[in-house]
Amino acid sequence: MKNFRKNLVLKVILLILVIYIFFLLYFNNQILLTFVTAGIIIYQVYSLIKYVDRTNKELTNFLQSINYSDFSQNLTFGSLGNSFRQLADEFNNVLEKFKRLRNEKEESLNYLETVMQHVGVGLISFSANGNVELINRAAKKMLGIHTLKNIRNLNSISNNFGDYILDLPSNKKMVHQISIHSEIIQLLLYSTKFGMRNQTFKLVALQNILPELEEKEIEAYQKLIRVLTHEIMNSVTPISSLASTVGNMFDTIKNKYEGMETDTITDIASAMQTIQKRSNGLVSFVEKYRSLTKIPKPSIQVVKVSELFQRIKILMETALKGSFITFTTNAEPNNLEIATDPELLEQILINFLNNSIQSLKESNEGIITLSANIDDRGRIIINVKDNGPGIPAEIIDKIFIPFFSTKKEGSGIGLSISQQIIRALGGTINVISEPAKNTIFTLRF
Repeated sequence: MKNFRKNLVLKVILLILVIYIFFLLYFNNQILLTFVTAGIIIYQVYSLIKYVDRTNKELTNFLQSINYSDFSQNLTFGSLGNSFRQLADEFNNVLEKFKRLRNEKEESLNYLETVMQHVGVGLISFSANGNVELINRAAKKMLGIHTLKNIRNLNSISNNFGDYILDLPSNKKMVHQISIHSEIIQLLLYSTKFGMRNQTFKLVALQNILPELEEKEIEAYQKLIRVLTHEIMNSVTPISSLASTVGNMFDTIKNKYEGMETDTITDIASAMQTIQKRSNGLVSFVEKYRSLTKIPKPSIQVVKVSELFQRIKILMETALKGSFITFTTNAEPNNLEIATDPELLEQILINFLNNSIQSLKESNEGIITLSANIDDRGRIIINVKDNGPGIPAEIIDKIFIPFFSTKKEGSGIGLSISQQIIRALGGTINVISEPAKNTIFTLRF
């Protein structure tokens, strides 16, 4: 019998028949046969219950498969008939749809995870109590961390930075500056809230905009300098030329004016010479500042840092001669190499070293250290450190501005050009100074 109904009807009929026999034997005082019949009845009832329970077990397995997301099973209902085979097919179709939906969901999550991890903007998602649900590689790299369990842990990176992010207003852009491992980072932060699993979460996007700000600032200075030098040159060049012409003409005709007083002639000649000299000086001055807009294109090659430092040490011997300054170099590891333009990098480092020498000219125990190493992010770090008087806090943010200088004889273009060269070499520059203690210029590549 392959049909569930027929099997069930047959079992019920047999059970009724055996019960009838049981009572017939009982009333005829057939005690032994009555007990045997009672045992058969009990077995038939047990068999009937087990037979019916088979469908319940299959249904239970089906529901458990959904509950535990286990879609590897298939329902068959054994050989219970066509109606149950149809039911099993429908159940299996439902399981297959759940399985397909789960796979699609996992694929979507994997796709989202891949996009999130490879996007250049830092992303951090956390709950209302600060527990971090998600953080991508860009954020970890930006903040110099490997893991982050609670957003308040960022307080140890920069003063109250974790609390600042936790309290960020939603749907509003904020700019916040932090210092990580002596590196200044200007962050653009954007926060938004969303609900999930009956909880409120916050998603914060972080982007370091300092390189873009510096680039725009440099570009603005270059445009300003180009305009100013163009206008100054247009005005001064004719003045210098006319002054020279008038001076030559006066030398030619001054003998014709013998009646003119000697002092007057001398004053006129001196005035012409002064006009010409100052005009030429101004032209030379403008030409010098044109160099701010003419940074040469780097010629990149692999350079051994220790050899670069040795060349610089030799070049600085003349400037250090007769001073009370100790100059040392150190590159770790000794075989450290960098891909850069050696001539441009030498120019930057020599500029920093000359500034350090000038700041230590009144010192009897000056120390200048030129060092290089690899930081925990795998970047090459070059430091120029001196124990000079330092840079006051109120002007340290201005030292890279063109024409700004604290020296009477300074032109104010050295550090500005250095910053532009570093940008062209693909690096960044940062300065930290403690007055009366030390100053450190740091290059990162």
